[in-house]
Amino acid sequence: MAESLRVGQSAPDFTATAVIDQEFKTIKLSEYRGKYVVLFFYPLDFTFVCPTEIIAFSDRYDEFKNINTEVLGVSVDSEFSHLAWIQTERKDGGIGDIVYPIVSDIKKEISTAYNVLDPEAGVALRGLFIIDKEGVIQHATINNLSFGRSVDETLRTLKAIQYVQSHPDEVCPAGWQEGDKTMIPDPEKAKIYFASV
Repeated sequence: MAESLRVGQSAPDFTATAVIDQEFKTIKLSEYRGKYVVLFFYPLDFTFVCPTEIIAFSDRYDEFKNINTEVLGVSVDSEFSHLAWIQTERKDGGIGDIVYPIVSDIKKEISTAYNVLDPEAGVALRGLFIIDKEGVIQHATINNLSFGRSVDETLRTLKAIQYVQSHPDEVCPAGWQEGDKTMIPDPEKAKIYFASV
């Protein structure tokens, strides 16, 4: 049930039409197993905050790709609307060529499964989920409609998830950045970290 969806659970699988390289393709979330996935929802094509987020993720896509991560954007628009928006130049309110799939959730099934559908507005809130290589949700945030998300914070959180999954005896403190000190979650051993900050 969507209301019980939470971190630590398997990400609801879906099959949907996406626009990739200006072509319609059917994608399935479970086909990305073995990679991390940043799955983000946005309200609507041809709006205002949404293109800033979509373009920001596209412009920095290589940073995600380089750490075994795929980015997927989802809205309740049709694939035809996605394609028209991609084919509209950025200076004219479009998003131009985007280097990751933009998924159509025209039936609102995906946004319902991830519990981000605003029933009054009929669009998805700005939900963002980081799904690990095993298909498990490791991080979730949901913004209201009128303010965007940070690619920097998404990358920081993703790298922290990857770090603790590859170093299961360590944890990352607040604001941890790649290369920063971590700590061992033990009453005595944690003192080493606290003594150094």
